[in-house]
Formats: sequence, structure tokens, C-alpha cells
Amino acid sequence: MRQAGTHAANVARTKEGRDAALERRHVEAAEQIVAALGTMKGAAMKLGQVMSFLDVGLVPEEYREEFQRKLGALRDAAPTVTFKDMRKVIEDEFEQPVQEVFEEFDEEPIAAASIGQVYRATLAGGRRVAVKVQYPGVAAAVRADMQNLGLILRLAKRIAPGIDPKAIGQEIAERIHEELDYELEAQNQRALARIFRGHPFIVVPDVITRLSRERVLVTEFVHGTGFEELKGYPQAQRDRIGEILFRFYFGCLYRHQQFSGDPHPGNSMVLDDGRVAFFDFGLFKRMPPGSVELEIAAQRAVIEGDTETIMRLGADTGLFPEPEKFKPARVLKHFRAATSWYTVDEYVELTPEWATRVMIDMGDPRSEYFGQMRHESAPPDHIFGRRMEVLTLAVIAQLHARGNFHRIAREWFYGEEPETELGRQEAAFYARGAAWQLGGKGAQSRRR
Repeated sequence: MRQAGTHAANVARTKEGRDAALERRHVEAAEQIVAALGTMKGAAMKLGQVMSFLDVGLVPEEYREEFQRKLGALRDAAPTVTFKDMRKVIEDEFEQPVQEVFEEFDEEPIAAASIGQVYRATLAGGRRVAVKVQYPGVAAAVRADMQNLGLILRLAKRIAPGIDPKAIGQEIAERIHEELDYELEAQNQRALARIFRGHPFIVVPDVITRLSRERVLVTEFVHGTGFEELKGYPQAQRDRIGEILFRFYFGCLYRHQQFSGDPHPGNSMVLDDGRVAFFDFGLFKRMPPGSVELEIAAQRAVIEGDTETIMRLGADTGLFPEPEKFKPARVLKHFRAATSWYTVDEYVELTPEWATRVMIDMGDPRSEYFGQMRHESAPPDHIFGRRMEVLTLAVIAQLHARGNFHRIAREWFYGEEPETELGRQEAAFYARGAAWQLGGKGAQSRRR
């Protein structure tokens, strides 16, 4: 209505006046979107965070930068909840006053998670920690939202007849419900902290296990540079950070069969020593036995143009419920369009426009492949892998990072030697771990 009013008033304005008035309306709209999403919690808040760094063509190009800047506030901002309310959550979980659990506790939040806020505190003995506290009542609100999931998926089936709403709904509901339990998140974070302990450029902060609760998570405190500042770094540094992001998110899936399903800029920071710290492992997926090998086989088939294997794997996994409705050459073309940034052997600069194009080709009615996608049925175990993939691309693209991501991916897909300096450092790290494990087994054998 405001837009229509602006257009009506523009009849009596000069061109410069019309442009200025329209621009003000666009800026106001962006601010209103930020305000509306910023008052929501749970899934709606997460949607706003995703929108803040993934451009899906929601606004005209000339206003996109301003829209992104306004919406970007959601990455580090959250609904204002009084500390009095948050204190009650902490004390309910620990069954004692805050001052008896922590030596010091800063009541001003330092960051926001999608369903909680993060505070800085100090334990007895001086250890600094980060304390993530869930918003009061958010679990009930999100669980109530999940009751509408079945309806949403049934409507989605009208658009994509091939999907299995029940199976997909169960997978989504399980992951979202797990995200509400910070004790499960602590378990996820501990697993990755063990894997990456001593890593040359990746840090996962340690969990303070004795202080883990369902609605409170206490971890090692780390301090570094946030994403917005990183976007202004020199190209070489942005390229390095882009490679680290790729190695962490994709490497967790293809090397460790478990990964964070929630890449976004607020979930990482660059430490003073150049390492990158990663946070927020509530939305987390452990892949069932054999599923990662299946994904690697599919990626190799796309790289090699092996349509026979693609069609066989698609039929076996249920991706193609009715294989006769798919043309192998067109399937290959579609898969390559969505994955070319890491399946094609070339040096590229990833941009927001690239991420937008991939997002459209992975499931948008504007895609030239949408008619084909309507008959696909995404295997539930792989849904969050695809989400991780496109969101990782979106984050790297915000940095305009450059590199040959295909050559990095070949380390996982083909077991090839790394070609980058970071790759060689990482290979040495894993070699040390393998040697340690082998030595430990040998010692056990000798003891026996």
C-alpha cells in the first residue's frame, strides 16, 4: 500500500524526486522486514538469518545492497529479552543462583543464537566461558510450529509430486527438536572439538561438560573478528578464509560423516592467530553407514559425466521414484548447474549472484529444471547435506572468495594429494592422528 501511494505521488514529482521517494520506500521496507523478523524466535528468526546472506532475488538489483545491509543486522541481533527472564532459565536449569555457578557473569549478551542469547562469564579459577541460554518458552513455540509441518509438506507435494512428505517431515522434525536440546548440542560440539584438537587452522571451542544442561550450554570463550569486517579484508585473506570454510563444512561431511547443518556467517570468526573458530552445532547430522560413500559415488559420477551411474544411484536411493520420467543427459546438466563450483576443474570467484543461481537451480520454480525436479523425491538422510552445501556456498560467496574448489574436493572424492598450502597442513594433521592411532593399537597389541 505504501509502495502504491509512492507511485501515485510520483505523478507530480520530478524524476529525481520520484527516484528518491522510491528509494526511501525500499529502505523503509528493508527496515520493517528486519524489525519484524527480529522480534521472532526459532524458525522465523533462522529464516531471517539465512535471508541476510543468501540473495534469492527478493528485491531489484539496484536496491539489493541496501536490503542486504539492513537485513544483515539479523546475524548479530536478536529479540530483546530482559536478563531477569534469562536469569530464571539459568537458575531453573542449575537449581541455584547464577552467582553460585559463575564467579562473574556479564548481563549484556555478546551474541545471539537463533533460539537463544550468548553471554560472557568467568568460572571459579578465572577461566572465561561463553554461556548460551535458550529464550524462555521458545521450545514450546518451535514445537507448536512443527505441528504445521505436515500441512506445509502436503502443500509442497502439489508442487513436487515426487516427494514423500512423511519421511521428509520426520527428518526435519527430528533435527529441529534436537536443536532445542543443548545437551545434545554439547555432545555434537564435543565430538568435533576432539576431531579438530590441534588442527592448524580450525578451532571448535571445548564444552564445559559439567555445566551442560538442556537449555544452557557453557563453552570455552574465544574472541575474534566477525564476518562483516572480514568482507573488507584483502583478497588473499578472503580466499584463505573461503577455503577454510569449505574444508570445515564439506570436510566434516565427507571425511567425518557428521556435520553442522547450519552454516551462516554468525557461526564462525577469525582468531588473532589466523585460525577460524566455529560455533553452533544444534542443527547437526550424523550420516548413517554407507550414505557418505553413496554421496561420493554420486559426486564422482557428476564429475565424470557418468549418466548411467547417476540414474542407477538415483533410482536405488529413491531420488527418481519413476526413472522413466527423467532424461539422463538433462539430469546431468541439472546436477552440474547446481554443483559446478566444486565439480568443475576451474579457478573461480564465488559471488552472491553465483549463489543465487545455484539456489534457484536446487529448488526454485524459476529454474529451467523445475519440471524435472517436480518428480524427484529427496532422500531424507541427504536433505541437510544439500542445505549445508548451498549455505556454505552462500557464505563463501559473500566474501567473493576465489579458488579451485574442485581440486580441494578431489581430496575427499578421489583421495588425491592436496594442492594448496592449507591442504598440505591439514594432510599433515590427519597423518599425525593416523600415526598416533596406529601406535596406540600397536601398544595395546604388545600389552596383550
